[in-house]
Amino acid sequence: MKLDLTEESLPVYEALASAVRLHMLRLLAEQPMNVKELAAAVKLSSAIMTMHVRKLEAAGLITTHMAPGRSGLQKICTLAAEGAEIVFPGKPGTRRKSFRKEIPVGHYSDFRIEPTCGLSTTEQVIGSFDDPRYFWDLERMNAGILWFGKGYIEYKIPNFLLTGQQPEELVITMEIASEAPSVNNNWPSDITFTLNGRKLGDWTSPGDYGDSRGKYTPAWWPQLTNQYGLLKQLRVTSKGTFMDGLKLSDVTLDEVDIRSKQWTLRLSVEEDAEHIGGLTLFGKGFGNYNEDLTVELFYTDAHK
Repeated sequence: MKLDLTEESLPVYEALASAVRLHMLRLLAEQPMNVKELAAAVKLSSAIMTMHVRKLEAAGLITTHMAPGRSGLQKICTLAAEGAEIVFPGKPGTRRKSFRKEIPVGHYSDFRIEPTCGLSTTEQVIGSFDDPRYFWDLERMNAGILWFGKGYIEYKIPNFLLTGQQPEELVITMEIASEAPSVNNNWPSDITFTLNGRKLGDWTSPGDYGDSRGKYTPAWWPQLTNQYGLLKQLRVTSKGTFMDGLKLSDVTLDEVDIRSKQWTLRLSVEEDAEHIGGLTLFGKGFGNYNEDLTVELFYTDAHK
């Protein structure tokens, strides 16, 4: 999460301003739990616990879904955030600006993948499942989701930075998950991020989520197929590369040739990865966030 000092971030601050809710987040960081289990763990009634759950869910800190239990349906709570950053206003005399590009998931420039694989628009699957040839189909430009078992996909991104503008950080935001043959919430995959030929680091996706329908996933989409992912934020700064605030590597902006006229972003599942569990990338019309792959370069320049 990226927070600031405006009222838009207030629900998160209010949700965190409770010892009970902080305890709940620590519990959910270990594993998903239902409302009754949470209530027992913190010694509260289920009715009061439901109020705390609603507060955390409204702030985007957890997600919930209904699932069969021993005595009927139960509400399962899952941690939705892995970190948060509070951005304060810039120093006097400088202006923090940015160039932001939204890249539909089908606007890739190159790929080399192995099944299981596929891609789809919000209206229909492109070609057929598990045939990499369809990744060059012209309809791919309208894709809202793609997935593959092993290999890579690349995106070309224009750089509009001018001489005299000082880059501060590059932020890449995406909804992403593993790729299991069907769906499996416990299906780890080591996903590698590379920019301009320089490896930024690896992140292990926990699973390929299909326990509940994605908030924006089309109604016709099969239930036992990728439903939603995790919203991840990759940041490259002068101090290193971070995933949701946790350091992935010491690779800095200067080391990725940030002033080149265009950037090449590669997302891959490598041959020698410990967990080869594939990759699913969600764009508009699929998943829980209805966002394309987003790349934003923040920079400063002096007031004129």
